Amino acid sequence: MFTTIIVKPIFNLLVLIYALLPGHNFGLALIIFTVVVRLLLWPLVRKQLHQAKAMKDLQPEIKRIKKEANKDRAKESQMLMELYKERGINPFSTFPTLIIQLIVLIGLYSGLRKVISNPNALVTFAYPGLQHLGWMKQLSHNIHLFDDTLFGIVKLNKSALTNGIYWPAMIIVLGSAVAQYFQSKQLIPQEKDQRGLRQILKEAGKGEQADQAEVNAAVGRSTRFFLPVMIFLFTVNLASALSLYWLAGGVVAYIQQSFILRKDETEMESIADKPTKDTTKIPEAEIVSKPIKNTPPKTKKAKRRKKK
Repeated sequence: MFTTIIVKPIFNLLVLIYALLPGHNFGLALIIFTVVVRLLLWPLVRKQLHQAKAMKDLQPEIKRIKKEANKDRAKESQMLMELYKERGINPFSTFPTLIIQLIVLIGLYSGLRKVISNPNALVTFAYPGLQHLGWMKQLSHNIHLFDDTLFGIVKLNKSALTNGIYWPAMIIVLGSAVAQYFQSKQLIPQEKDQRGLRQILKEAGKGEQADQAEVNAAVGRSTRFFLPVMIFLFTVNLASALSLYWLAGGVVAYIQQSFILRKDETEMESIADKPTKDTTKIPEAEIVSKPIKNTPPKTKKAKRRKKK
């Protein structure tokens, strides 16, 4: 069921791009496939980035709440939940996007593994409709026409550690790790008085109570180093096709994040610069306040005289 619902659709989208691409370069097809997937996920990615940006902007408010709560965990949690509700933020809203990206990665890996072990799977594992395309017919008669490289430079079926170091693939692996580092760093809030996780744990060992929110923030900052290292260790022994997908995805994600963050800043600046009311279109009587006459209030005797 997983193969039918997940692996085959993902793999056949890649095959379709490869079969229709002029030159039929598998590496270029994989890059285009990555861009297409990121564009299809754009609504979810945009929502995820807005939430991440909102969480980043809330750091001063969170710091204020921590100070007001005065180490009262229950009060601090309640105030944080109220703040999230007020600003319309769901801290767990990023999980659907991450799960979908993980499913795509697993499906792509399963499909690529079939092609790496047997290049004929490029044709046999494709949908019947794709098998009738002109280039796919040629491959079915002569599979040696299949170009499994990136512009003839990198063999995508080889890993970075194949009988030593295969440097073309190693460069892609390192590039994917670097792209992940900058992608993570872009969304991590930076504060002037922030403490590192090592310093927090060191002071906690001396008896000082550690602030859980500060610990969470420090752990979040450490992920900008942890994730690239994990990606490097995970992909260095896999076929470089998967590293190429991760590299292309990281570059596209960085561009998308830059666009969203820059757009948010532009919108906030335009709102701040916009006057609350256009005084040029308001009549003069509405702008100039009416002078107040300091006349004494009428007494009851004055009212009686007026009636007479």
